[in-house]
Amino acid sequence: VTCLQDKQWYQRRVRAKRLKVNVTIQGEAFGTILQQQFVVEYIVHYQMCEVCCKQKGSDGEAWRALVQIRQRTIHKKTMFYIEQIILKHGMHKSAMGIKEMEGGINFYFNAKNNARKLVDFLLAVIPCQYKTSQELVSHDIQSNVFNYKYTFFVEIVPVCKDEIVCLPVSVSRHLNHMSQVAICARISDNIHLIDPVTLKIGQLNANQYFREPFDAICHQKQLREFMVMNIEPIYGQANQFGAHSHKHTLADVWVLPLNSLGTDDQEIHTRTHLGNILQCGDYVLGFDVAHAVVNNQIFDKIKPSQLPDIVLVKKIYPEKIKRNKGRNFRLKHLRNNSSSETVTEDEDYNDFLEDLEEDPELRKNINLYKRQKPQWMAEAEEVIAPKVGLEELLDDLVLDAADTDENG
Repeated sequence: VTCLQDKQWYQRRVRAKRLKVNVTIQGEAFGTILQQQFVVEYIVHYQMCEVCCKQKGSDGEAWRALVQIRQRTIHKKTMFYIEQIILKHGMHKSAMGIKEMEGGINFYFNAKNNARKLVDFLLAVIPCQYKTSQELVSHDIQSNVFNYKYTFFVEIVPVCKDEIVCLPVSVSRHLNHMSQVAICARISDNIHLIDPVTLKIGQLNANQYFREPFDAICHQKQLREFMVMNIEPIYGQANQFGAHSHKHTLADVWVLPLNSLGTDDQEIHTRTHLGNILQCGDYVLGFDVAHAVVNNQIFDKIKPSQLPDIVLVKKIYPEKIKRNKGRNFRLKHLRNNSSSETVTEDEDYNDFLEDLEEDPELRKNINLYKRQKPQWMAEAEEVIAPKVGLEELLDDLVLDAADTDENG
């Protein structure tokens, strides 16, 4: 048993916020009484309570570390995906405040280590790179203590799902001589690309992309609507070297723009990777390469004979309004961590929800919650479109107090 025998002030440095106490303790070991004297140093740290810290952090005042997530695109589908995976893994719980900014999100933390954890998490789940900076806030000359504010700037690759990209020649050769005009099939920890003419697929990680970056030559908002007039799947084609997609079917397809229906315009022939889901009379989004004006140096060097007339990207389903109303799931958001309805006028958010319904692999990283269905939604459910099964949905339960915190 050890007991305290004596204590007295050894040194008091109030301005340096350091207190030293001379302590004497005494204990018994193997029948012998031992006594030891040593100095204990106390360092005074001023801090606010947790509620005040979060209030100040939400105003952008009391933070010690800031994580800025940015992406240079014209839509926010990738930011919606990042928001959902952060919510699923609870990486937002240590944040003092969260602010939605133009082109991204800001996370405020009271410790550098918490901000670093979020940055490491983003590096593991999304292709990105980051830069760090620090700003000196105060300096105690006597104790030689420096107080810094740290900023982590995370830049996400400016390529999103269903965008058409133009690859540099070296990148195309690295990806089994894939065509330079490719489609971004999916974004996970890598960039997944597919060649719509040969079904070749390839992946690029963040280091490979930023070593030789490239931009999208057509975003989803710039795609035109076409109607499928005829389609002939291609079977028995001998695969060339390299990896090929087994989820898609190569097909010859003849299409017409929607604004040319009922006219004497000739049908346009192209080859597509959507042969397994397209039928005559379907609507599809595509990029009219032959009549497009593309401002891209890599694209300008490609011979016109090597370019397709049209690149078909995605099948679309009619009655989009009824489809939005008939969804049986909803998502949570960082701004209030509560489930929000899927009926909204935000086109980017609706496109993201459609991607969730059409891509099962994308749903694996996201928590979907059951939605209470009003009676008027019964008619909307009759729309023919991909849906999420009830076995994939979670009950909207509050597990702890942190889940209901309005500041995330």
